[in-house]
Parts: sequence; structure tokens; C-alpha cells
Amino acid sequence: MQNTTIQEEWFSKGERYATEINEMVDFGEKNGWENWKGEEPEDKRSNLAESVFNLLKTANQNGDVENFRANFPPAHTPIIPLLENRSQSIEQLHFISGEKIVFMTGTSYEKRQAYLLDHGQVTQLDENIQAIGKSKQNGVFATATPGKISIYKGWEGELINEFELNQTAELGITELIPFNDGSKVVLVTSFGIYLISQKEEKLIHPMNEDDEEDWTPDIDMENATVSNDNSYMVVGDQSYDHRILDAEGNTLGSIGAQSSYPHFCLFAKDDSQLITNSCHFYNGITIGINSDQYEGADIEAYTESDDYTIIDEEMRVYSGTATKEYYILGDAYGYIKAFDKDGNQLWRYFLGSSISGMTLSDDEKTLWVAAHSGILHQLKLDKGQRDTHTIGNGNHYEEFRLLIWKDEPQIWKW
Repeated sequence: MQNTTIQEEWFSKGERYATEINEMVDFGEKNGWENWKGEEPEDKRSNLAESVFNLLKTANQNGDVENFRANFPPAHTPIIPLLENRSQSIEQLHFISGEKIVFMTGTSYEKRQAYLLDHGQVTQLDENIQAIGKSKQNGVFATATPGKISIYKGWEGELINEFELNQTAELGITELIPFNDGSKVVLVTSFGIYLISQKEEKLIHPMNEDDEEDWTPDIDMENATVSNDNSYMVVGDQSYDHRILDAEGNTLGSIGAQSSYPHFCLFAKDDSQLITNSCHFYNGITIGINSDQYEGADIEAYTESDDYTIIDEEMRVYSGTATKEYYILGDAYGYIKAFDKDGNQLWRYFLGSSISGMTLSDDEKTLWVAAHSGILHQLKLDKGQRDTHTIGNGNHYEEFRLLIWKDEPQIWKW
């Protein structure tokens, strides 16, 4: 009887909260937030979290997750109390094939663990793996182990290159981006961004432009990307504007922040546009420039201009991917949102907690999104919403989420 009461309360309160929050956000977006006079909806289910989590564990152990999910549609807000000592960042998500991806838990300064997710089943990989990257095209993977980066054609495919690291060997890796032919790799760290090849470990960001004696490449909010055809790289961080570089690391242009701190960058799938995000606290501004501007770009910071398109004026973007038609960006508040190249928001979908990584299947039908909460979501795009508890107007179906928490002996599927 007790479980029935918990189920009824979880379901009814969750449905009401989702309805109210969706109505509020719809109103705010259409009429301006200053015109919203209602109360902010509250999800009052945190008292149920521990009980529901224990029922989830039982459902996992009994192989009854589908039934459990129908009765207890997942939610983020009520389980926040459970996250306090359990949450961890999930990063470096890369699509392999079918329903298979690879990902890492932990940040660049923590002990990491690599995993393979295949059709909902998770396998732990070699504990020596410190970072994993994938090229924009051709399915080239890079794996960092102590003092070395190995480049493979395909996941677990032929070894096509190897770089022994010297000056960068001890640096925690934020991101690893191999070139499409495996000849080079961009190494992103909080102690500089490097272009690694057989001949050198070349610092490409930041630059000691004034030849200061005590200068170090120590940076925060380090971020970089490579164009899909590998003609261009983009680098930036909290203290230095985004710069567009050629494939050798020479500066071609710069894009000033329109909010406070350069935080994220991404090319359109066809390289026709580059978007850059700068942030201030939990908010930010994303702008786009067209490919004919990459060479010689000179966008002034905090300056309105016809030289760029405003893509979004709200999000602090932590992660993103590009489909053939639009961008999917994940923000500090736990939303993923889609925008076209003209800055029209196509949809929004709430998952919860700052988004820490995402990857998209080659057919653009399956999206995996991870968050700092230690939760990894698998979504079928445009399949239709699964239940009445979905927050957002994105027409997507969450197949499952995985709770990959510290100090839990196993991964829980919800």
C-alpha cells in the first residue's frame, strides 16, 4: 500500500509541476518575462526521493525498469538532495555506431573512468585511459594514456599514429580533438591549448604576445573546436577572446565576447557558420559568423554589428553539437535547445543540471546528453514525448537515463 501512495503522489505532483512550468515558460517566451505575474511553480517531491530511488534500485535488480518508469516518470528537481555527495561530471561523449557511444566520468583534474554504452548496457574500459576524442569526420579516435596519445581508425580499429608527450604529459585533459587523417590532435588543457604532431607539442593558445618573463599559459574556461574539414581551429578561454586559426595554428581572425567570458565554440555541420558563446554567471550570448569571414574576422567585444548574427541571448553554453539543419546547445540550467543559423529557437527540452557533454548518431536520430549531476540521457529526436512529465516543447522521447554516481556500486537505469 505504501508504494502505491508514493507512486500516486510522485505521478500527480510531477504531472502538475511539468504542466505549470511549461505554461510559465511558454508565456515568458511569447510575452516577455517581465509580464509574468504568477508564482513560480515548485516541485514538492524531494521528500519522496530516497524512497523512489530505493524502488528504482529494486526495479533494476528485478529487470522491471520499464514498468517502474511508467509509474515513476523521471525528474531532476526532486532528486537534487540525492546528488549532493554522489554527482560527478560525465564528459567526452563520442558516437561509435548504432546505439553505441564511449564516455568518461570525472573532470580533467580528477581520476577518470572510461565507459562504453551499447544498447543500454555499460562496460568499464581500461582504467589507464585519461581522455578520449573523436575527429569531425572519418571516425578517427584518440585515446590518451599516461604520457601518450594513440590514434585509431575507428573505435578499437587500426592504430594509425602515436604521440609521445613531453611538456604536456602531466596536464589534465579537458578535450582531445584528432584531425580527420590522424596526423595531429588538438589538446585542450587548463594550462594551454596545444597542437600535437610528430614534430612538436605546439602551444597555440594563449600566446605570450608581450614576451613577459613570468608569463604562464594558465587559463580557465578553456575551449576549442576544429572545423569539420579541418581547415580551421578556434580557441578561447575566460581571459582571451576567441581566435580563428589555420590548420598550423596561425591566427586568422578574432571574435570578441558579447557577454563577459568566452566559453564555447562550434562550427555548423557544413562549416558555413561558426558560433561562439560568452557567458556571465549562468547566462550568456551566442553569436554566429559566416565562413567568408573566418579569414580576417575582427569582431569587437560588446559591440553590436552586422558582421555577426545573434543566435541566442540567454544561455551559458557548456556543450553542443550540430545537425545538418541546426545546432543543439546545452546550458548551465540543464536545458538543451535547438537554434537555426538565423538564431530562431526551434525547441527546448529540460534535463536538469549543467550539461557537460553530448553526442549525436550519424543518422541524427539519437542524441546522448550528459550532465554534471552524473546522469546520462538517451533521447530519440522527433519521436514524440514519452509522458506528461516532460518539461520543454522539444518533441523527443527519452529512452532511458543512467545514474552514474560516485560511491554507488553500480549504474542505475531509469
